[in-house]
Amino acid sequence: MNKLITVALSALFATGVALAQAPAAKPAAASDCEAKAVSKDGKPLAGAAKAASIKKCEADAKPASDCEAKAVSKDGKPLVGAAKTASIKKCEADAKPAAAKKDSGCAEKAVSKDGKPLAGAAKTAFMKKCEADAKAAM
Repeated sequence: MNKLITVALSALFATGVALAQAPAAKPAAASDCEAKAVSKDGKPLAGAAKAASIKKCEADAKPASDCEAKAVSKDGKPLVGAAKTASIKKCEADAKPAAAKKDSGCAEKAVSKDGKPLAGAAKTAFMKKCEADAKAAM
């Protein structure tokens, strides 16, 4: 009885392995772009013209940045127009590291005489003056 069960399980396992589907290979973008590298009269391009056509095709095929791929609405549809532009602009601004932003230490110094943090127009004016002074000191 044990041998029969072992043989049956082995047969099922072998069948499962034999019928398993391999993951689909992604089509190469370069080969798609090479196929599209044709002149207006339908003849294949060669040399520098072919290279330029392939380069343009590959640039058009992938998003310009990760932010462009993230520009989707709440329901998962891609944004278009001004909403897409605003989303990409905000994403790229958030992606910049804090070190890249000019940090002259002015934000810590933006406090009133009684020790409270400045806000509004007073903070804006202080920051502008402080950063100008820091730039002049360099």
